[in-house]
Amino acid sequence: MSITVRIPTVLRAAAGGAATLPGEGSTIGEILGKIATEFPGVKPQLFNEDGSLHKFLNVYINDDDVRYLGGLEAPVTSGDEVTLLPAVAGGAA
Repeated sequence: MSITVRIPTVLRAAAGGAATLPGEGSTIGEILGKIATEFPGVKPQLFNEDGSLHKFLNVYINDDDVRYLGGLEAPVTSGDEVTLLPAVAGGAA
């Protein structure tokens, strides 16, 4: 199965500098779980302490938000591209 996971710039240092990683698994939860195991520094950016997706992380399969596809149970298939996109907050006072 060939799945590409796009790693945002802010997480690349914790992911060994990689801009992309191969995705292994049949669901978003499996893929992110394997990445978190391989790169423990990424885990707090992906998951809350209860194992749910971090609320400031948007995850897309191709162009579809996983929140509308089943969350961590969202299925992935060969050829899919998973994009991790941390939410950006802040602004002028």
